[in-house]
Amino acid sequence: METWIHAHIALLLGWLSLPENGLPTVFIVSFVSATLLPLGSEPVVFGLIKLNPELFWPVIGVATAGNTLGGMVSWGMGLGAHKALGHKLHSASDLRALTWLKSLGPKACLLAWLPVVGDPLCAMAGWLKMPLWPCALYMLIGKFLRYLCMSAALLWLLPSGA
Repeated sequence: METWIHAHIALLLGWLSLPENGLPTVFIVSFVSATLLPLGSEPVVFGLIKLNPELFWPVIGVATAGNTLGGMVSWGMGLGAHKALGHKLHSASDLRALTWLKSLGPKACLLAWLPVVGDPLCAMAGWLKMPLWPCALYMLIGKFLRYLCMSAALLWLLPSGA
């Protein structure tokens, strides 16, 4: 069974690495990286844009969509954890962080693009039962601006001749 799994993972990774599968790869990596799994989508996004500059806007759009949907999954995981665990928080710092987040409301999800804290922030928005669609809209705005700025800056810093 383990051999079968490794073989199929290798096939999937081989398929995703093909240039003609660039946009699906960007979507999958962006989606997975927005969950609580430690994975960064920026190298994949920038690599595809660098190889295919004409795909700049489609790549930004697909990465934003995948990352936002992944953030919504994290929101759902937070909501599910709240339902499963109730209000079991232990430390004063946990309570202060939740109070701060609650005071910001769904606008806090603008910060979902931040490394390390962004994904847990989406989960905590779900934990606090913040409304999904406003949270998703703020996630989308923040993630779009991150991909746009990051990609434009890297293209400017690393021009085609580099």
